[in-house]
Amino acid sequence: MSSPTPKHYNALILGSGQSGTPLATHLSSLSLSVCLIERSHIAGCCVNEGCTPTKTMVASGRVAYFVGRAGEYGDGDSGNSGVRIDMKKIRQRKRDIVESFRGGSERRLEGKGVDVLMGEARFEGEKEVRVSVAANAETGGLAEERRFTADTIYINVGCRPSRADIPGLEEVQKERVLDSTSIQELDEVPRHLVVVGGGVVGLEFGQLVRRLGGRVSIVHRGERLLSRGDDAEMVECMQDILKEDGVELYLNASGTTVSKSSDPELPISVSTTPGTKPSVEIHASHILLATGRIPNTDSLKLSTAGIQTTPSGHIIVSPTLETNIPGIYALGDVKGGPAFTHISYDDFRIIRDNLSLPPSAPKDAFRTTHSRTPYIPSVIYTDPQYAHIGPRLSLLPSNRTYISYSMPCSWIARGLETDETRGMWKIVVDKETEEIVSFSAISTEAGEVMSVVQMAMLGGVKGSVLREAIWAHPSWAEGLNNIWGGEKREFGR
Repeated sequence: MSSPTPKHYNALILGSGQSGTPLATHLSSLSLSVCLIERSHIAGCCVNEGCTPTKTMVASGRVAYFVGRAGEYGDGDSGNSGVRIDMKKIRQRKRDIVESFRGGSERRLEGKGVDVLMGEARFEGEKEVRVSVAANAETGGLAEERRFTADTIYINVGCRPSRADIPGLEEVQKERVLDSTSIQELDEVPRHLVVVGGGVVGLEFGQLVRRLGGRVSIVHRGERLLSRGDDAEMVECMQDILKEDGVELYLNASGTTVSKSSDPELPISVSTTPGTKPSVEIHASHILLATGRIPNTDSLKLSTAGIQTTPSGHIIVSPTLETNIPGIYALGDVKGGPAFTHISYDDFRIIRDNLSLPPSAPKDAFRTTHSRTPYIPSVIYTDPQYAHIGPRLSLLPSNRTYISYSMPCSWIARGLETDETRGMWKIVVDKETEEIVSFSAISTEAGEVMSVVQMAMLGGVKGSVLREAIWAHPSWAEGLNNIWGGEKREFGR
């Protein structure tokens, strides 16, 4: 069935991510007619497959890690042999929290009177969208095609895991080839997980599976884990921690192929050549593809509306998040990185604040993506966490002199008292102005400590103020007194 004439709304929102959902409720509160179209589930990737479920599972892995170390604290015998992992219970705990978060978003949309339609959208013109609605009770058991027009359209469809093109991968049982979504639904711990890709997803899941008792090998084509832009010293520190946890690293890997193995418990054979070393063959029970994400734009028929994209399919936007078509905006991961939930939510705030301004307002009155660029925080939820704020060293402004101070976490009293001394901190300041340029930390609660430094940067507080501040003893923040006595390096750009 297809609706004969399109239904018109003031605003049409495609995708219920961390921009789309709050934007829908905000626009509705302005007495605008709003329709939110979602293909799979309300609240987007963060709540359903990303931050919420993964960090819930990481918490289970951290508990297992501490139980295994109980003897070190005088609380019984050490060793993971005493840890009984109930993967189904871990999975259910994750599901329960996801359902709770998602339910809250659903109730807020309903409470604000937003029309929510579950279906797949595609453009039929600049301001016209067709939605394929699957058969359900609401449609009388029949599939439907519905058409909509709108004054303004907001695209918040996000991204999905990409699939690496590895020779032989199609020969492997589909249920043993995992991505960042499907790995969360396993009912048992993989006996030996091979992670292809050493980025954030690979590190978080790799360490998690290892802590739950599985063997883990990470195969990464780069010379170091994570990205080329990450501080080499920090990355090497993280690599040492993963190795200490028993994660096997195969870096600078090339020629990776997959084939079947005769071992019924380890039926996958992964062959790869790590750098200049001889090729290795790894027998695995599962493979996790952690090689990146691609935007969900391939089914939108953006060209029909004339919307411009990058070669990778990300939507090109202005600093105010508008596409090349007036009145059509893109928010969140679909427009390209940095792909963080907090960036997606800030995209909503940019739209919200700019809507309150009259069209005649001066250009500098409008919020843009430029103002937030120097202060975008990131946290990798390994244990210890890896947090960073500020430009990467390779992106620092040139013709300036900088000083970095770094120290191991064994210098922090709180770390010694809790026996969590793994990791390091590094802060970079401008030599002339003493302004804080960046801060990196690998430590317990690194994300919280990073937030303290971020507040200082936002407020224009100089490094010397942090150095002389009175921090509660013993706290992790107290390390901000200690770091200035660490290794000092002066460098220019």
